[in-house]
Parts: sequence; structure tokens; C-alpha cells
Amino acid sequence: MSKKIVSISSKEFEEKIGSFVSSLEIPFANITNYCLAFIHRSVLNENIIHVDESNERLEFLGDAVLELISTELLFHAYPEKPEGELTDIRSALVRGKNLASVGLKIGLQNHVLVSKWELLAGGNTNPYIVANTFEAFLGAIYLDLGYVHAKKFVESHVYSTLAEILEKQLYVDPKSYLQEISQAKYSATPTYEVLSESGSDHNKSYTVWAYIGTNKVGVGIGSSKKKAQQEAAENALNEKKKWEKTFR
Repeated sequence: MSKKIVSISSKEFEEKIGSFVSSLEIPFANITNYCLAFIHRSVLNENIIHVDESNERLEFLGDAVLELISTELLFHAYPEKPEGELTDIRSALVRGKNLASVGLKIGLQNHVLVSKWELLAGGNTNPYIVANTFEAFLGAIYLDLGYVHAKKFVESHVYSTLAEILEKQLYVDPKSYLQEISQAKYSATPTYEVLSESGSDHNKSYTVWAYIGTNKVGVGIGSSKKKAQQEAAENALNEKKKWEKTFR
């Protein structure tokens, strides 16, 4: 017998999510997993809505689906590009920052359920939470409608950002670029330190600081130490004009 993933007692919530899914022209068959996609783990101990679990398992699935679809699209679109360059471009496509931007654009933040304390801290618009919700939502599409519809959704909302990524060279590995700048200007190699980690074993969240010497130059959050380091390096590059002033 398959496990019942979620039990939604609020008809109003189902109707709200159903309306949202329909507005994205997704011909859903079963609304249950779409509702689950918007359940952040912070609400599990509150009486906001009756649920059996959060969106973490759907996020896990959606992350894998997104990577496969992005890989397939890039593989066929750029037969001349080597594996290393394709990997960098794919990383830029599926990076949390890009997914959060896409998620905010389509309005995911207006539907995600977080605890009242998380909400006061801006949790429903937190880029990390929005990016995770996007992956969970994609996982729901895949379970409900299959690979073809999931691919169509990714093409419309994620792959469509590729032109800007290529134009601005956002696919250049931020850690490598930061290292290049740091070694050329300061004769130092950037280091990374884990500030904190939270979440369950299969859904960790890491906060990492990037340093050049003893100077903190960027901070990043990710579902793995590697992703958090990438985000920290990217943040450092974006804030370069600020921290350069601290160097003598």
C-alpha cells in the first residue's frame, strides 16, 4: 500500500492552489501534491492546516527532475559544447538564486505556508524557501502529469532564462572567478567556513561564509556545502565594490 503523502482539511486552500495551478495552464488531475508543495516544514507544529508532512520529499524529487530536464535540453541544444561548459551552464540554470527569481515571478510566495514566526521574518519570500518550493512544485507536476508536462513547465519558466545567463556569462563558475581575482590582486586563495546547518538529513540547509584572508566577503545558503559555497562566492562577486574598500 502506498503511503498517503498529505491530508488537506482546508477546502479553501485546495481551491486557492487549484486556481493558481490553472492560472499557469497546468491541466492537473489531482491537486493533493500541488498543495503539499506549498507546505513548509515550519507549519507542521502549528494548527494552520492539517498536514502529515512538509514539501521536503517533493523538493528532493523535483531537484532531480529539474536536473535531468535541463541536462537533456542543453545536450540537444549545444552539441558542440564540451561537458564542462554544459555543466557550468546547467548549474547557473538550476541555481537557487535563479529558481527563486523564477518562483517570485510566477507568484509562488503568495501561496507557500510558513509558520507565523517564519512569516514575520519574511519566510515566504526568502529566496531559499521560494527556490525549494519551486522544486517541490515541479515534483508535483511530474507525479501528477509525467515527464512531458514537467519538461514543458521547465522550458517555459527556467530554460527561458538561458539567454540572459549566456549574455551576462552568469554560468562562469563563481568560485573559480573569485579565486582568480583574489590570487591576482591579493595573492590569497579564498576560504569557506560553514556558519550553520539545519534541517533533516535528506534536506539540509547550510550557511557558509567566504573569506579572503580574514575578511568576510560573501555569504551563501544552499542544500549542500558545495552549493552554499557557490552562492557565497557569487554573493562576494556581487558585493565586490563594498569589500574591496576594506583591503589595504
